Amino acid sequence: MAIAMTTTLGVRCMSTEAALLKLQSWFSPSFPVGGYTYSHGLEYGVECGLIHHRESLQTWLEGLLQWGAGHGEGVLFHGAYGAAVRQDWAALHEVTVWAQALRPTAELALESRGQGRAFLVAVQQGWPHPWVQRWGDGLAEHAPYGVVTGLACAAHGVPEAMGLSALLHGMVAGWISAAVRLIPLGQQAGVLVQSALEGEIQTLVRALLSQPASAFQAELGGCAWMAEWCSLKHETQYTRLFRS
Repeated sequence: MAIAMTTTLGVRCMSTEAALLKLQSWFSPSFPVGGYTYSHGLEYGVECGLIHHRESLQTWLEGLLQWGAGHGEGVLFHGAYGAAVRQDWAALHEVTVWAQALRPTAELALESRGQGRAFLVAVQQGWPHPWVQRWGDGLAEHAPYGVVTGLACAAHGVPEAMGLSALLHGMVAGWISAAVRLIPLGQQAGVLVQSALEGEIQTLVRALLSQPASAFQAELGGCAWMAEWCSLKHETQYTRLFRS
């Protein structure tokens, strides 16, 4: 059975079993962050024919993981986790400021902020912790999703690789859920896409964790331009099911 571990910074990591229970709650589709209301621009991508079957969806999501929101939120998670472990609240504030500054569209900012704020409130109530309570008040107005999930995982001793993997898996699952309803796509096709992207998630996690968290700025940025264009077009799309 896995036992609690202590990192080189003296922060005690919980057992694998305990960490898994928290992550299954925090990144479950039923966790009250409202993830089902956002499509991350997929709605317009389907509307204009860029995403129309399983293969095009998988390619699109691979791009989001490598160059878009998957990579971006992962960088923010890594920076926030490291700052929280060091209890460097100035560094955590810096990660938050960068997160706010780099949102390419109003709807993508709303998506990250809305889910982040809801996640923060739910964790504060269900799993209170001094670090989360201390920083939560300052984050409540502008709560980037990657930042608050990184803070929560660090505060509760969830191993970073597990937390980051769960975050990215949950993001991908949410995008697939939106696509299944929009294209429409069969549930089995959605499962095949989720399975195919496991390797991409693992590659991204390894790449991010190979860099020092204190130098997270070096990994910031992206080039998922079509996803950002779809998000901009979605703002004025005539008929919409999703908020982004």
